[in-house]
Amino acid sequence: MDADVQEGPLRRLAFVVTRSDAPGGAQFQVLRLAAALRDAGHIARVFVGGEGPFVDLLREANVDCTPLQHMVRPIAPVSDVRGLLELRQAMVDFRPDLITAHSAKAGWLGRGVGRLLGVPSVFTVHGQPLSPGRLAPSRRILRRVDQVASTLCHSMIFVSHYDRSVAVEHGIGHPHQHAVVHNAVPDVPPSLRADVTRTPPRLIMVARLDRPKLPVLAVRALAELRDVPWTFEIVGDGPLRSEVERAVAATGLDDRITLLGARDDVPQRLAAAQAFVLASNREGLPVSVLEAMRAGLPVVVSDAGGTSETVIEGETGFVVPRKDQGAMRDALRRVLGNASVRAAMGAAGRAHYEAEFSFGVHLRRVWSVYARAIRESR
Repeated sequence: MDADVQEGPLRRLAFVVTRSDAPGGAQFQVLRLAAALRDAGHIARVFVGGEGPFVDLLREANVDCTPLQHMVRPIAPVSDVRGLLELRQAMVDFRPDLITAHSAKAGWLGRGVGRLLGVPSVFTVHGQPLSPGRLAPSRRILRRVDQVASTLCHSMIFVSHYDRSVAVEHGIGHPHQHAVVHNAVPDVPPSLRADVTRTPPRLIMVARLDRPKLPVLAVRALAELRDVPWTFEIVGDGPLRSEVERAVAATGLDDRITLLGARDDVPQRLAAAQAFVLASNREGLPVSVLEAMRAGLPVVVSDAGGTSETVIEGETGFVVPRKDQGAMRDALRRVLGNASVRAAMGAAGRAHYEAEFSFGVHLRRVWSVYARAIRESR
């Protein structure tokens, strides 16, 4: 374990997350952080809303967890009051040195309990719910709630500079509270590194098929590249699947595009590919792009949210304007049509992952925020 994370007295750390259903990026980050800090000697426990698959994963990893009956994801005033009281009692019993909250509802409750008990809290924003510019009335209410909640915590962690810039624009938190710590993924063995020079190249997209993702845009861009040899795998499922199926049928690309649905072998699928694409209209900092670079794949991504912070333009891949089918087509042509370009970009992407997005780097950066919150709140 990294000496920077072990340095100083051991601490009691409470991770608060609302969702116990099928885990996403936020839950996996919580699991990895709690397990790593436990391995460093700290006492880490995850407080989660109810029982579910995420709780099962925590138990399989031997991470202490406490399911809470009333801490539910939907906004429900009666349940929310009960959830606040239930979480408060759980914190009284656990006696944490720090409360670290993840997701909006957990952020509101965790920061409120921290203020009530005099325990410092850190809120991690895993995806910015607000957008730049003028907000709809419902979003103005959310902004006001977040403005108030930000006064209750010591620090806020954003997974991208883009997300932080939106918070600054809307007056959420003071700049001295803000820290940017990019997402990260643990490494894989060399056997799960891609050979990007293989032909015909296999392109892959890993994403939930739901808005704000734009899988149909990727399909239509590839329909303009019939002269280039390629195949395309889409890993993921969701409400847009039927729309994607219709687009594939309409373009006559059934023999070149495969919808694999949800899979539990994503690292293996990435290792079998030669390039990665993510077409999207809004993002935080997508973990799938980091996993692709970890595998040594060149990436083509939409310029949405923090995606441009993951890619070195022209070196590890290409960032194209959102909803721009022509730009997506042109970038894909450059990658799919030249094995030497793929090899150079894949190697650069792997090096970029190791330097900036490996889990060890992430852990040290997160811990520095946690340790400062504890130290400055004495």
